[in-house]
Amino acid sequence: MSATTVPTVPTVLTARALLLDMDGTLVNSDAVVERIWRRWAERHGLDGDEVMKVVHGRQGYASMAVLLPDRPMEQNHADNARMLAEETADVDGVVPIAGAPEFLASLRGLPHALVTSADVALSTARMAAAGLALPEVRVTAESVGASKPDPEGFLKGAAELGVAPADCVVFEDSGAGIEAGRSAGMRVVGVGPRAGFHGPDVAVADLRQVRVEMAGDGAIRVIVA
Repeated sequence: MSATTVPTVPTVLTARALLLDMDGTLVNSDAVVERIWRRWAERHGLDGDEVMKVVHGRQGYASMAVLLPDRPMEQNHADNARMLAEETADVDGVVPIAGAPEFLASLRGLPHALVTSADVALSTARMAAAGLALPEVRVTAESVGASKPDPEGFLKGAAELGVAPADCVVFEDSGAGIEAGRSAGMRVVGVGPRAGFHGPDVAVADLRQVRVEMAGDGAIRVIVA
């Protein structure tokens, strides 16, 4: 699906909980991701541009499994641990996605969770660098056995909030994340330039286009305009 065929405005989605990806959705960490993964690509003799097409949205070991299919998974996990440490230490250029501070502030008191492929240390560092408060409910890399595009993380987020998957709306930027949300039976708001090519229910340039308000009977209205 091309980005131009995805509905943008106006759209109103009704939900009982919101599940939020971090990188590319709340936090712009592209500068760090580019630095870390292009160095990794060079070390392994891979084309950096092709590597960057794979890595967004997945846990590092899962990206490595796609890019180096013949390498033992234990090597991917060891390599991933080293890269997570590098990424956690490097927050140069990490900034909030436009509208993210206001968007998160509007969710206070509403059921929502962070569902990220980052681990606790990395998600804490990046949210802090972007000046964003961490949601109370968080599903991180340590919480799941399978990386996006597997739906496990989103299903766990819904379960922790006590909300049926069909009553959740996911905010995601990557193909892997959008696929995970849809596989979980959830509707997806795609955020940013990558999202519209991967079939979200609605796509926005950034979070300035999104407004959230409480409706009756515990429902949440997500207004995209």
